[in-house]
Amino acid sequence: MLAFLLFTLAPLLHAAWLSLYDWDGLLVGRYVGLDNYRALVSDPDVQASFLHAGKLVGFYAVLPIGLGLVLAGVLTRHPVRGMTFFRTTLFLPQTIAGVVVAQAFVWFYAETGPFNRVLELLGLGDRVTAWLGDFDWALTYVGTIGTWVTFGLCMVLFVSGTQKISPSLYDAARVDGAGAVREFLAVTLPGLRNEIVVAFVLTTINALRGFDVIYNATSGGPGNETYVPALVMFQNAFRYNKVGYSCAIAVTLAVVIFAVATLINLVAERGER
Repeated sequence: MLAFLLFTLAPLLHAAWLSLYDWDGLLVGRYVGLDNYRALVSDPDVQASFLHAGKLVGFYAVLPIGLGLVLAGVLTRHPVRGMTFFRTTLFLPQTIAGVVVAQAFVWFYAETGPFNRVLELLGLGDRVTAWLGDFDWALTYVGTIGTWVTFGLCMVLFVSGTQKISPSLYDAARVDGAGAVREFLAVTLPGLRNEIVVAFVLTTINALRGFDVIYNATSGGPGNETYVPALVMFQNAFRYNKVGYSCAIAVTLAVVIFAVATLINLVAERGER
């Protein structure tokens, strides 16, 4: 509790206080009340950043959870040897620094990178481009980086969750003639309710507050096509010296994350009734 108060709650309250000032981080700030919040509501960069963050939820949360569930269902029905090695390998991206991941994918999606070489081998050389610099596709391919990073986390949660499901439930389903899909929907999916909620909360938070991968992969470009709230906050604080405005964005982002996490838990609790 002491660590939480010192390193989470106190900085958040301090940021909320600074958000009420027009301050450059050096000189004495000027109290402006809620002007910073009024400004961010009409700021096109802030609007675009929150919209992009919402789209990234699909890549950071929905897609990894879907893939994790499918894999958990397959592994439950057909166990494989070397499961520990398999889980560790897929979880490995979670342990790699975001800077390293970003640089690896910058090389992978580069115009002379492996992804375009595969397209050429498939006879799709006319589609070759620098994907992270493409106005239409940059956000999508940044999202695939998030999918690769978070997929292993979801898979490990779900595979671990299936181990607490009683084997008798699967036996009963098979006796009743349930196929693979029916068995998954009737036994595995309900048994993983809590793990799905945890995974959805964690991955959604990662999507909304994402910074390191995007900053190192695209720096918000091309244009503002990959702007996210944390990146806009960083630029306003350290590039434009608008610390008070940056704190307003940070507080708004914290409120949004808290609201989304609370909503997910409320929906999950209501579903259990």
